Amino acid sequence: MSLFAAARLPSEILFGKGQRHVLPAIAAKYGRRAFVCTDERFAATSQFAEILAGLHNAAIETLVFDRTLPDVPRDSVAACIAQAKDFKPDMVIGIGGGSCLDMAKCAALLLSHGGKLEDYYGEFKVPGPTLPVIAVPTTAGTGSEVTPVAVISDPDRTLKVGIASPHLIAAVALCDPDLTVTCPPSLTAIAGADALTHAIEAFTAAKRGADPHLPQQHVFIGKSALTDHFALLAIRLLGRSLEKAYRDGSDEDARADVMMGALAAGCAFGTAGTAAAHAVQYPVGALTHTPHGLGVATMLPYVMTYNLAAAAAEIAEVGTALGLSLQGGGADALAHATIREVSRLFGAIGITPTLAELGLPEDKIDWTAEQALGIDRLIKNNPRPFDRAAMRQLVRAAYDGDMSATMM
Repeated sequence: MSLFAAARLPSEILFGKGQRHVLPAIAAKYGRRAFVCTDERFAATSQFAEILAGLHNAAIETLVFDRTLPDVPRDSVAACIAQAKDFKPDMVIGIGGGSCLDMAKCAALLLSHGGKLEDYYGEFKVPGPTLPVIAVPTTAGTGSEVTPVAVISDPDRTLKVGIASPHLIAAVALCDPDLTVTCPPSLTAIAGADALTHAIEAFTAAKRGADPHLPQQHVFIGKSALTDHFALLAIRLLGRSLEKAYRDGSDEDARADVMMGALAAGCAFGTAGTAAAHAVQYPVGALTHTPHGLGVATMLPYVMTYNLAAAAAEIAEVGTALGLSLQGGGADALAHATIREVSRLFGAIGITPTLAELGLPEDKIDWTAEQALGIDRLIKNNPRPFDRAAMRQLVRAAYDGDMSATMM
């Protein structure tokens, strides 16, 4: 690999037990009026009441929008903005899971630049800086606290859509693993599997060359020397602690590992991008209404197997980061063992192993393949190219649970 690299990150990343207590001091750097985006579940917790009290004691006036919904329905953003306009906030604070953080990004965008969300779908459509966003995640998975993207569900479109721009990156990512302790095992598993998929897809993404104009033309630019370091850190941490956090949510060390793993994975894929597992999940998620993290994790072992022909060395490095050792058979054997380990880990935390069990109708296999193939920003990032037949075979293999069928 040439030493071409790029990374786009928040101005400040703060991580550690108790970091939520410094939110008032951080917010005070940006003004005295904070619009807070969260959801009904977290808004009802004692932790949220404590956070609001801290802001109040620091003479920061707050207005709370607590009706964020999963996958950020487009029209719910309009309701959010209507509540905030007269308040004239100096900053937006997102507290919650990935959807709450994405809602905060969308609120900051529309409060700053006006218009409709549809005006900004795609890459580089945001014309300039937005109100500063302080992202405080309460789950460990999406990495939205450090990424340049917000994902929206639009009722006029079958698939979810994204707004991708460096201007959407939060000013501050404030990550306190204590906020994840109340996450139930199923959410811990799905979010953590999402993070591991981010890290592995970022690490095995295509190498796009060293064109100096590439980061100016694309938000997601493939793997590089910098993103690889973040991805491998994420893989190590998630590999050693995701199953522990799933089995014992009170394990503070495991919770910290998983949250740092999700953060590092976000730092990796926020520049490198993701690939085919995410491309297939978009249409699968639209049909099955299953959580995003569950869908991408279901697909990941099949995509890794398909990519062996082009990325066996990288997949073997993933195995090393997961704690596997090179034994007889060399790197190719290690790459195969890596895929088996990812499948084992996902099975241990309850990830659905096939698209059939996820609820995909068999008569939608061709449609799913067609839709996935059309998501160019993800497909071009895959280390092994796809054509129509290859994508259909991949989706069919994941439907049937036949890993060998992807080794075409």
